[in-house]
Amino acid sequence: MGVTGSPTNINQGSRTKGGIGESTLRPDGILKVTGEFAYSSDMWHEDMLWGHTLRSTVAHAEIVSIDVSEALATSGVYAVLTYDDLPAAMKNYGLEIQDTPVLAHGRVRHHGEPVALVAADHPETARRAAAKIRIDYRELPVVTDEASATAPGAPLIHEGRDDHHIGHVPHPNIVHRQPIVRGNVAAAEARADVIVKGDYYFGMQDQAFLGPESGLAVPAEDGGVDLYVATQWLHSDLRQIAPVLGLPEEKVRMTLSGVGGAFGGREDLSMQIHACLLALRTGKPVKIVYNRFESFFGHVHRHPARLHYEHGATRDGKLTHMRCRIVLDGGAYASASPAVVGNASSLSAGPYVIDNVDIEAIALYTNNPPCGAMRGFGAVQACFAYEAQMDKLAAALDLDPVEFRQRNAMEQGTLLPTGQQVDSPAPVAELLRRVKAMPLPPERQWESAGEHADVRALPGGLSNTTHGEGVVRGVGYAVGIKNVGFSEGFDDYSTARVRMEVIGGEPVATVHTAMAEVGQGGVTVHAQIARTELGVSQVTIHPADTKVGSAGSTSASRQTYVTGGAVKNSCEAVREQVLELGRRKFGTYHPAWATAELLLEGGKVVTDGGEVLAGIADVLEDEAVDVELEWRHRPTEPFDLRTGQGNGHVQYSFAAHRAVVEVDTELGLVKVIELACAQDVGKALNPLSVVGQIQGGTIQGMGIAVMEEIIVDPVTAKVRNPSFTDYLLPTILDTPTIPVDVLELADDHAPYGLRGIGEAPTLSSTPAVLAAIRNATGLELDRTPVRPEHLTGV
Repeated sequence: MGVTGSPTNINQGSRTKGGIGESTLRPDGILKVTGEFAYSSDMWHEDMLWGHTLRSTVAHAEIVSIDVSEALATSGVYAVLTYDDLPAAMKNYGLEIQDTPVLAHGRVRHHGEPVALVAADHPETARRAAAKIRIDYRELPVVTDEASATAPGAPLIHEGRDDHHIGHVPHPNIVHRQPIVRGNVAAAEARADVIVKGDYYFGMQDQAFLGPESGLAVPAEDGGVDLYVATQWLHSDLRQIAPVLGLPEEKVRMTLSGVGGAFGGREDLSMQIHACLLALRTGKPVKIVYNRFESFFGHVHRHPARLHYEHGATRDGKLTHMRCRIVLDGGAYASASPAVVGNASSLSAGPYVIDNVDIEAIALYTNNPPCGAMRGFGAVQACFAYEAQMDKLAAALDLDPVEFRQRNAMEQGTLLPTGQQVDSPAPVAELLRRVKAMPLPPERQWESAGEHADVRALPGGLSNTTHGEGVVRGVGYAVGIKNVGFSEGFDDYSTARVRMEVIGGEPVATVHTAMAEVGQGGVTVHAQIARTELGVSQVTIHPADTKVGSAGSTSASRQTYVTGGAVKNSCEAVREQVLELGRRKFGTYHPAWATAELLLEGGKVVTDGGEVLAGIADVLEDEAVDVELEWRHRPTEPFDLRTGQGNGHVQYSFAAHRAVVEVDTELGLVKVIELACAQDVGKALNPLSVVGQIQGGTIQGMGIAVMEEIIVDPVTAKVRNPSFTDYLLPTILDTPTIPVDVLELADDHAPYGLRGIGEAPTLSSTPAVLAAIRNATGLELDRTPVRPEHLTGV
């Protein structure tokens, strides 16, 4: 066993490398940048069929008849399915409310709703056969906004709201309503020296992940199915899929395949049930891959919102009260709208101390495209509005906009409008100070009215639309607050299985979770945690599947906190078992086995003083230690449906931005020069990944500020721009410099003190850009995205 000699001391060079706090490289990074990574759309089976979905061409209509005979007669077609062919009694699914039909029945409720499925031996055959299906529609009036949704006699998007929170909503076309009332707004209003009001509109944003929805369903000999799919939450998918297939969950085996981005757009089901249905009907593997056009119809989007705000303040710059009303358009099906309403309402006051509030947030059912989870989840829309209000108040009081925010900034101990106390660091004023203190980019030096200006760096860029004439610069600030993890009493937990064994003479740890790696870098962090806790350099990350317990969704900035917490928890249990095994084997050799605090470090068992007692491989020999445990953070509670009071959130994250823009006031073009960010991350487990997440979220927020919007026809409720040709996205040429200042103030309630980071920068980057454009132009600008006509009046 090799532990009979005198103990030695571990030196610095023997410590485990690649643990938490280091910028270790991503194991999938090189494969992704070289094009060798296998995404779900790359999967292949030698005898597979191709599936295709026929979608509605109208937004609201009765289905009078469907004729599939010509499609079935097409050579190479194996199956055509409609609602009547579904095998189980359960024919609907949904994240929170099961109101979404697998295939439309009786009527369609939005443009692009799935109506029929085709399986064929070639994707083009499947598409052509689907085009031969004849559907007779009788169009119905469309509901597109709050006025048409709640008008007397308005068409009901869903009949029979018995399971739809109907007890507290004033109309069946309202999915969910959450008021928050605290303090005495009327009395506070009387004390206000300044009152500002504003009406704001936030556009519908697409997640725009680059990897389209795709998956492969393989029928199994036991009558079940194996599904390989790109998703954000394997076990949530499983819970929704199995009842529709009429199968027990153990016969629907799911494995995560390569995911090309998500941002909330893969929380809901897309092609999962459809591929399984076709595979079980034909007895052959079926692959479905959406094209970009279909992808725009195949997933939910960010809720467009109309927001009305009123704030009051005293002459010395202290907020007195706030009234606000937020109307979110949830589209035809509920998806995550109830939870988005909870976030939008509870975070609608922003990171400020406001003792008197009257808040209402609702989500509508309409015939517009379904909306649900997207990075920022309701807090983005609210932040855009309340930050515009802060600038209005600062201007009305003749105060610097950063100073005004700092005077009202929350801190640890602040009570939120929900009555919940912020019990971890809330460095709002410090983040604003830091971002303001960053050096500004140098002013451009125009020569001869721009004759020698580098046009590539001007508004319009390589389009060569301006040479500096009419270009003005503006600077704007914003700060936001975002919750971390699932809220309102949701049982938010994760599971991790960790195994330690000797392979090739070296101790190796294997980490197995169902976490969906969608680009956030969880596989990197999990390996870092295992190295830190188990003292081994070799860590294997097992593919994510449903053979292990749920890891929850890769959303809400929760995976590093919750699944990272589960990995840490299971590693600690493995470590204790390894140490106990060592005590039994070697305890007689050295008293430190019983008296000292022991650690695993550099492949050794060491005392906290660095004395080596044994090699881990010597302790384990041919034994393996295997632990699977669930881990939960502290509980939350639902918000009261009348007052909105309650400890609804588990943690908060904060970010501040300063935007510098240049605007061509004649052409209405905007160039974002810089988007500086300061963010508190609690503990940077992987500093390089942290900065990458902050920069990525910043650009996503910039996109909705100046270019991104799904355009829905207000008369027909049809999507006008379902392609990357017409849905504009920031490219590398639009990306500004993004300096990042990372603050690490530990949250004592969280593993390693960490704070979820992925969403917060998406909040404040949008209003910072708008503030900078207002500063440059003097225009009020109350909507996103800002278009040229908003700047020129043309």
